Amino acid sequence: MGILRIVMLLFLVSCVWPSWGLCDGGPKPHIKIVKAKTMAELAARYDSKSCRECHEKIYDEWEDSLHARSILGTPRTAPTILTAVDKGLKLFPYSGVKKDSDIQVRHLMFCAKCHLPQLKYATDDVAREIIATIRAWMKASREGDDDKVDQLEAKLASVNIGCTVCHNEKAIIHKWQYGYPQPDTVYGSKKGEGEHPHPSFTKMAQSPQLKESIFCGQCHGEGPNFELEEPSQCATLYGSYLFAYTPEGGHETCQDCHMKKSGLGHDMQAYRNETMRKMAVDVDVRSTSYFWRKNKEEGVIPMALLNVDIYNKCGHAIADG
Repeated sequence: MGILRIVMLLFLVSCVWPSWGLCDGGPKPHIKIVKAKTMAELAARYDSKSCRECHEKIYDEWEDSLHARSILGTPRTAPTILTAVDKGLKLFPYSGVKKDSDIQVRHLMFCAKCHLPQLKYATDDVAREIIATIRAWMKASREGDDDKVDQLEAKLASVNIGCTVCHNEKAIIHKWQYGYPQPDTVYGSKKGEGEHPHPSFTKMAQSPQLKESIFCGQCHGEGPNFELEEPSQCATLYGSYLFAYTPEGGHETCQDCHMKKSGLGHDMQAYRNETMRKMAVDVDVRSTSYFWRKNKEEGVIPMALLNVDIYNKCGHAIADG
């Protein structure tokens, strides 16, 4: 009886302590991951092209989104990352970064946590390669070398927020409750499990949070990431949504507006998109014109008085980031 109790206790502990890996939906932390040594290797691991065969429409939508070029950005993001290095890391007295060769993955995570979360599965050489590529791209742009610019933009865009980042890496939020994302499983919003016709992700399962705003809140967050050595976060939309919109009775999710009502699907645009701007704000412009005689030499000068009221209709502050 004593032995049976010990066995049962060990089994129960394994369910609460995921790294033992004995329970259904069990864990990922104990899996040893060989880190990518180059940007090309990291890009290949998270390449979304294999998803296009079955999900062509969704892939095409995603390809137009900023998620597909999360390091390059509009392309405002890449230069901002350099600013964080040159005006932040290199000036912080205790960062350990005085030159680009000092940069490690941990130094870029205050950007990469959202813009490239899979960077944590790469070596420090990859972090330095990203910075070197951004510098080379900006230099080519200044010099007007369009071919080089296109080549380097494609390289920067190759590391991005692709299908498997959302549908595997970030799919499960409450891991002690629902288990850890499994390396062979793609997670969707529909109920049910089964086989998945993909060479690497051979199984399908449901993510309980994929349709909820908290899923987007993992990156479009509440404020500083205090788990980082240097807390920083430029995106605070989820905090605005959570603490201003929902207390006033708002009930629509991020996905409702940015995917469904907009008709954009996985394109998920923001304020630079005309459809999203029309959904987000009302603009009321009132004008009054009159003539003012300044002096005899200049004669009559036409003047106008404009009153512009902009009303925020969306569930968060504008603009963000």
